[in-house]
Amino acid sequence: KVLIAEDDLNIRQGLADLLETEGYQCEQAVDGEQALQLFEQVQPDLILLDIMMPKVDGYSACRKIRQVDENIPVIFITAKSEEIDQVLGLELGADDYIKKPFGTREVIARIRAVTRRCLHASAVAEKYDKSDGFHLRDLTVYPLQLRAVRGDDAFDLSLRDIKILELLFENKGEVVTRDALFDYCWGRNYLPNSRTLDQHISKLRKHIEKDSKQPEIIQTVHGLGYRFEP
Repeated sequence: KVLIAEDDLNIRQGLADLLETEGYQCEQAVDGEQALQLFEQVQPDLILLDIMMPKVDGYSACRKIRQVDENIPVIFITAKSEEIDQVLGLELGADDYIKKPFGTREVIARIRAVTRRCLHASAVAEKYDKSDGFHLRDLTVYPLQLRAVRGDDAFDLSLRDIKILELLFENKGEVVTRDALFDYCWGRNYLPNSRTLDQHISKLRKHIEKDSKQPEIIQTVHGLGYRFEP
């Protein structure tokens, strides 16, 4: 779960859309005061915190958050670029610092780096040793690294990609229905769109299959869903 605190609607919604596509659940705050309220209510795993916000600025919000939780990752998002601001932000306990305007690749790269750290401290770590993963034929998936490896090739994966492969692995040989995939990988509150799943699977196949047109790992079961056959 990611808390996005940003008073600019376009930036806030853009970040939410981007992160939800990657598999994160997002809560949005329009100012620092609401950010602190949501921090207590939803207990996020990561916070994206704009510095210049109404009511309570990002620096003050970060101070109050750190009084409650010293470990939750905080990434400042700001238009300010002076070195003194960066130093102040990091001294307050921020884990990273992203300057506006920023590109989507930069945001995802920084979020993934922090997510890897979060996963090591989460329930996911109870299922896998830090160095171990699970095998889908000749592909080894490392959930804690958000990565898969085949021979000398490594593939970066999103959190949602990991969830899809994990569900297929745990139900190997059986059909995983489309509804089950949506519930597990998108969340029960998500209103499914058939194209959403198909497009995501198609994109994932291009990353991990030897031949995406003849997939061996994510096999389609027409009219039902998908299956991994060991």
